[in-house]
Amino acid sequence: MARTRGRRRPPTDPARILVAHNLLLGDTLMLTPLLAKLAARFPGASIVMTVSPAMASLYAGRPYGVSVIPYDPRDFTRQSALFQQFGYDLALVPGDNRYSWLAAAAGARWIVAFDGDRPAYKSWPVDELRSYPARPQTWGDMMTGLVDGAAPSPYRMDNWTAPPSRSFQPPTDPYCVLHVGASSALKRWEPGKWRALAEELNARGLEVVWSGGPGEDNLVSEIDPDGRIRSYAGRLDLAQMWHLLKGARLLVCPDTGIAHMGRIVGVPTVTLFGPGSAILCAAGEFWRDSPYRAVTIADFSCRDQRVLFKREIDWVRRCARGAGECDRPLCMEAIGIERVLLHCEGLLGNKV
Repeated sequence: MARTRGRRRPPTDPARILVAHNLLLGDTLMLTPLLAKLAARFPGASIVMTVSPAMASLYAGRPYGVSVIPYDPRDFTRQSALFQQFGYDLALVPGDNRYSWLAAAAGARWIVAFDGDRPAYKSWPVDELRSYPARPQTWGDMMTGLVDGAAPSPYRMDNWTAPPSRSFQPPTDPYCVLHVGASSALKRWEPGKWRALAEELNARGLEVVWSGGPGEDNLVSEIDPDGRIRSYAGRLDLAQMWHLLKGARLLVCPDTGIAHMGRIVGVPTVTLFGPGSAILCAAGEFWRDSPYRAVTIADFSCRDQRVLFKREIDWVRRCARGAGECDRPLCMEAIGIERVLLHCEGLLGNKV
C-alpha cells in the first residue's frame, strides 16, 4: 500500500468527490446509502460516480446530486471521459480495489478503500484503508463506512427522480411483474413454480407479466411455452424497466439487480435467495421503510463461503460457486411456492 508519510492529508471539506468502481447493477444501486451520506456530509461538493453505460440513464435525474460518468474498462473512449474531468479531492473505492488505480489516474488526491483485498498491489494507490464491520450488516450500509459521520436518513422515493425513457406498451392495471432471470443459473427458480405462482396471482385479480434481461427470453419460453402470459424479457432497457416496475403492484424475482431496483422504485418486492445472502442484500437501515420481503432457507448447509470481494469476513455466509462446481441449485429448489405466496399476500394486503 502507498503510505503518504506526511506528504498528503485527508481533505476536511472536499469540493470534488469521485466514487470509482465497475460494479454490476445490484451492487451499484446498493451504493445509494453511500451517495446519500456524501450528499449530507458534504452538501457543497460535486459528487461523481462511474457506472456502466447501460445504467447511466437511471441517474439522469442526479439522485442526491450525483453526476455519473459511463465507464467501461474495455472501452478507452469511456475512460477518456473520466480523465477529462481530472482532479478530485477525495475518491472512494467500494468493492474491488483495482479501481484505486483508476482514481489515481483521474487525479484523486486522497483515496479511501476497504482493506483485505488481494493481491496487495491493487491497493498500492490507497491512502486510507478501512475495515469491514465485525457484525452483520447489509452491503449498502457497510459502504457508508468509507466516510465518517452520522448514518444517512432512510430512503424516500422522492429522493430519486424517475428517469426519462422510450415509450412501451404497459400492462393492464393492476399487474405484477415476475422477473425470472438471474446472473447465475444457480439463482433461478424452477419453471413449474413460476407457472404455479403466476396462476395464483392471476386468480387474485392481477395481470401477470414475465420479465428478464437481454437473452433471457428463452427462460420465459421454458416457463410459458405457449406464450399465454405477456413477456417483456429482453425487450426493455433499464429506464423502461424502471417504469414497468413503478406501475406494478408487486415484483417477485431472484436475488438479482432488479430486486434492488425494486427498492429504489418503491414497488413491493419479494426476493428469492438461494446461494446469495439475505443479510448482505437485505433492506438494512437505509431501506428499512421499503415494502420488501426476503424468502430464503436460513443456514442452508452449502451456503458456507465467507468471502466478499476477496475479503474473508467471519460473519458472511454465501455461495459464489458456479455451475461447474454445483450441478443443481438445491438452495433454490428448497423454496416452496407456499412461502413465496404468503409473502406476496402480505405485501398486497387488500390492494388488488
